Amino acid sequence: MRKIYVIGIGAGDPDHLTLQAAKAIGRTDVFFLLDKGEAKQSMIELRQRLMKAYGRPGRRIAEGRDPERDRTPADYEGTVTDWRSRRSEVTEALIAEHLLDDETGAFLVWGDPTLYDSTIAILDEILERGRTLFDYEVIPGISSVSALVAKHRVPLNRVGRPVQITTGRRLAEGWPDGVDDLVVMLDAQQAFAAYLQADIYWGAYIGTDDEILRSGPVAEVAEEIKETRTAARSDHGWIMDTYLLRRPPADQG
Repeated sequence: MRKIYVIGIGAGDPDHLTLQAAKAIGRTDVFFLLDKGEAKQSMIELRQRLMKAYGRPGRRIAEGRDPERDRTPADYEGTVTDWRSRRSEVTEALIAEHLLDDETGAFLVWGDPTLYDSTIAILDEILERGRTLFDYEVIPGISSVSALVAKHRVPLNRVGRPVQITTGRRLAEGWPDGVDDLVVMLDAQQAFAAYLQADIYWGAYIGTDDEILRSGPVAEVAEEIKETRTAARSDHGWIMDTYLLRRPPADQG
């Protein structure tokens, strides 16, 4: 039966690659790439570097076009579900056409495949349809969350305190109850600016040559982060940023 690896390759630094991931790359016959357009070519280039460094001779690359997606939908969950379904069709076609029954394929996933990535859900959807069969294994990677707090030299959690991972869209609806430490991803609207009492540890393109880090009280650095983010997105055509938002515990005033 076909075997597929879903390999986490880290947040952007080639040295983030684990030994387990490097070994899996070395066992792969076919690498699957979904082209996101010229603006994200740097993400493709990192994958190509890793394939060249650790891949076996004779490895092949199967490329498909990532379906377009509405980034400001009225129905967010419905739009994501539709996009994943269309993406699964593209992915299934690649697997069916390019991966032989006794071969191993791989998806090289930015960060960690279990954190805000759709590859696992897409492969499960393909298997549920029952048309294309394979077994798959997930290889964990260093996430942008781990890389962010390491770069800022702060712990992710405080003693006896919970940490919540959320999105900018959720944060814009209000700070969640019962938690004072938030990791926020996918925040195009920069919802952190509403929480002046918090401290922020922000990073973009973490681990890459284009890495940007900013930190401090939100009241002091919010405008700088917003301006930096806007300029970086304009320069690169895309941005991948994450931040830790930390406020004093409620029982300390």
